Amino acid sequence: MAFLQELWAFLRVRKKLWLLPIIMLMLLMVALLVLAQGSVLAPFLYTLF
Repeated sequence: MAFLQELWAFLRVRKKLWLLPIIMLMLLMVALLVLAQGSVLAPFLYTLF
């Protein structure tokens, strides 16, 4: 949790809030791939990438 607090402080102080949507999108893609690893939807998701 400390990492997220430091990341938020860095983004806020350095005026890099435009990076937040990019980071969130990357985390969403990682979560999608991890959750679909063993499911029947995996072949359909891998065609997107």
